[in-house]
Amino acid sequence: MLTFTALGPFQAWTDGDPLDLGGQRQRAVLARLLVAGGHAVPVSTLIDELWPGNPPAQALSTIQGYVSRLRRALEPDRAPREEATVLVSASPGYALRALPEQVDSWWFQSLVKTDGPAPEVWAAMESALALWRGPALAEFAELHWAATEAARLEELRLIAVERRADAGLAMGRATAVVADLEAHAAGHPLREEAWRLLALALYRTGRQGDALGALRRARTAWRDELGLDLTDALRRLESDMLAQRVPEPPAPPRSAEPGAAPPRPGAPDASAGRPLRVLVADDQALVRAGLQVVLSAEPGLEPAGEVANGEEAIAAVRTARPDVVLLDIQMPHLDGLAAARRILADEDPPKVIMMTTFGSDENLYAALRAGVSGFVLKTSPPEQLVAAIRAAAAGDALIDPAVTTRLISGFSGRTDPESPPALAGLSDARLDLLKLVARGLTNRQIGQTLSLPEPQVTEAVRSLLDHLGLFGRAQLVVAAYESGLVTPGTVATR
Repeated sequence: MLTFTALGPFQAWTDGDPLDLGGQRQRAVLARLLVAGGHAVPVSTLIDELWPGNPPAQALSTIQGYVSRLRRALEPDRAPREEATVLVSASPGYALRALPEQVDSWWFQSLVKTDGPAPEVWAAMESALALWRGPALAEFAELHWAATEAARLEELRLIAVERRADAGLAMGRATAVVADLEAHAAGHPLREEAWRLLALALYRTGRQGDALGALRRARTAWRDELGLDLTDALRRLESDMLAQRVPEPPAPPRSAEPGAAPPRPGAPDASAGRPLRVLVADDQALVRAGLQVVLSAEPGLEPAGEVANGEEAIAAVRTARPDVVLLDIQMPHLDGLAAARRILADEDPPKVIMMTTFGSDENLYAALRAGVSGFVLKTSPPEQLVAAIRAAAAGDALIDPAVTTRLISGFSGRTDPESPPALAGLSDARLDLLKLVARGLTNRQIGQTLSLPEPQVTEAVRSLLDHLGLFGRAQLVVAAYESGLVTPGTVATR
C-alpha cells in the first residue's frame, strides 16, 4: 500500500519501504500537493512557491520534469501511456489523489475531529498523537506554505493533547494525565485550556494546593508575557477550588473503557462542533463571490455575510458577530485599515485578516500595529485561505517572517504620530532591559543575561511599562524598533 508521512521526516512508502523521491525541490512539489489536501495546485503557484521571488526561466519545464519523475517513483508499474492515478493532472496544475488513511497528516486531522463518548475521544486522540514522529514538514521550513501548514498542524496537535486530557478527566483518569499536562502547560504557558485541565487534574487527585499553585503560575506567566490577568473562566475555577465546590465528573458507565480509535477509512463528521463564521469585506463583487464559494464548500466554515466597504464591515461585525473577518485593505468610503482599527477597538472583537493584492508596506505595517491577525493575498489558493482562517481563529499570527523582517527594516527608526513615547529619559539599565525585551527574551532569559533574579526582572518590566505609559510587552518591542534603539540584524548585549 502506498502511504505518505508528513508528521516528521517527509517520505512516501510502499508496503513499509521508502521510495526515492529525488532532490529537495522535487520532494517539495509532492509535499506541496499533499498540503493541498487533494485539491489542484496551479503550476504557477508551484513555481512561485518553490522559487519565491526568483523563478528560473525554465521553471515550467523543471516542474514538469519533477512531476514525471515523481510519477515513476509513486507508480513504478504504470504502463508508459497509462494515466497516472496518484499524482494526477488537474487543470490548471496537479493534485495528489489518495485516501485519508494513506496520508498521516490527513488521517491525523480526521482523528482530531472525533466526537462522542469520552472513551472514544480518548482512543482517537491517543492514535492521533501516535502518528507524530517529529516536527511537521521541517525540511521545507524556509518555504512559506510549509511553515504555515506546519504551524496549523502543530496547533491541532496541541488541541489533541488537550482533548485527550479532557476525555481522561471525564473517565476519572486524573492521575494518568497530570504528568503530560504539566509538560504541556510549561511548554505553552499562554494556553488557557492547558492550565484549566492541569488545575482540574491536580484537584481531582487530591492536590488542592498544587492545583491553586498551577493557576498562580498561569497568572504570573500571563502578566509577564501579556500584561493580562487570568480569564473569567480560570478565575471562577480558582474561586470554586478555594470554596471546594468543583463538581466531580459524572461516573462513567460500568462498561466505559477506552475504545478503539476510528478505523481507517471512516473519518468522523467534519462538521462536528459549531462552524467558524466568516464575514467577507471587499469592494469587488467577483472576489466576494469567490470567497463565499470557498467558505460554503469547506466543512467547519460558514459565511456570515458579505459587505463592500469599511463602514458596512463595522456594522456587519456588530450585528452578525462573526468569528473571523476577511477585510480588504483598500476599500471605498472607509478603507480596510481604518475599519480594522475600529473593529478591533470594540469589546470582544473577531479576528481580522487583511486581504491585499500587493499592499504597500506603509499600510501593512500600520495594520500590524493595529492588531490584525495577519495578511493573505487575494490570489492565494483556497486551501491557504482556509488554513489562514482556521489559524487566526485559533489565535495564531499569520505573518510571514520575511514580511515582518522587511516591514521592521523599513520602518525602524521612523517617527510615527502614534508611536509610543520617546526613550530619551530612560536610564542605561532600562535601555538594556528594553533591548532584551525587543529581542524576544523571556523574563527568565533576561535574568540569566543580566544576572538578576527573575522576580526582579518581572518588576522591572512592569515598571518600564508604567514609565512609558504602555500596557503590553508587544508595545515595548514596537517602541524599541521605532525609536531606533534596536535595529534589524543587531545583537542585544549588556
